[in-house]
Amino acid sequence: MQLSKTKYRGAPALELSTRAIELVVATQVGPRVTALRSRAGAGENLFLAFPPDERRYHGYYLRGGHRLWHAPEDIVRSYQPDDDPVGVKVMPNGVLLTQRVEPRTGIEKSLKVEMLREHTVKITHTLTNRGLWPVECAAWALTMLRPGGLGILPLPPKGSHERGDLLPGYALVPWSFTDLSLPVWQMRRDFIGIDVGRADAAQKLGITNYPGWSAYWNEGTTFVKYSPVIPGAKYPDLGSCFEVFTNGKMIELETMGPLQTLAPEQASAHVEYWGVLEGLAQPVSDAVFAKSFRPAIAAWLRKLE
Repeated sequence: MQLSKTKYRGAPALELSTRAIELVVATQVGPRVTALRSRAGAGENLFLAFPPDERRYHGYYLRGGHRLWHAPEDIVRSYQPDDDPVGVKVMPNGVLLTQRVEPRTGIEKSLKVEMLREHTVKITHTLTNRGLWPVECAAWALTMLRPGGLGILPLPPKGSHERGDLLPGYALVPWSFTDLSLPVWQMRRDFIGIDVGRADAAQKLGITNYPGWSAYWNEGTTFVKYSPVIPGAKYPDLGSCFEVFTNGKMIELETMGPLQTLAPEQASAHVEYWGVLEGLAQPVSDAVFAKSFRPAIAAWLRKLE
């Protein structure tokens, strides 16, 4: 890994890079990962980047990129500004970014960003309760990606009624504004495709159990994020361990940690792994998904073991 200084919106930032990928973290706001680029691809930022003159949304600058919130979503707790400089600790293979304690929630957020291999990043999201009373919350890791591509939400393996698979394996959790009849949702046998370009209004869907990974294919580059589902854990939003949001202008891949009651000074950690893969065929059908796309993701996942 190489670590160098760069800029984000004119302010100091850090770039972490390998021979395959480049990643930028902000240091004057956040904690945020603001950019991820593939050196073998087009070199564009895979993440969405809002313009510097964006307006606040419920008092909060969305900015784009990757951020850490705590769930369940609430107009106050979720939209606490992250406009101040963060603590930065440089490590041999990455950095630890720590936010000042949110004054209205008593929660301290941190992101540990580690470059594991040329194509793989490990992100550890930590919530620490610095308040005076217990707080129930869940780590919520949100990655905003630029439009123009296809999101992929794999479904669990199919069972067999004849072999005695009599109980449900998972549930889909649509938000009240979600319309599953719209062409943005591509319901396949083994996955759900999310066609960002066909969304003209906000759409959101959660799932209670899935293989732990999701992906976004855009112009031949595939971004993968993986966070294993913890069996028996209690998740927010009717049990959702993964959620996807799009409004046509971007797509957001969101993993959830379990709901936990954090006592004062107690912390909880939620880990994601990111991969950037080049040259995969767009999974426009179940055949392409089964023959090439899913095996490539499986090969990447095996390297994490």
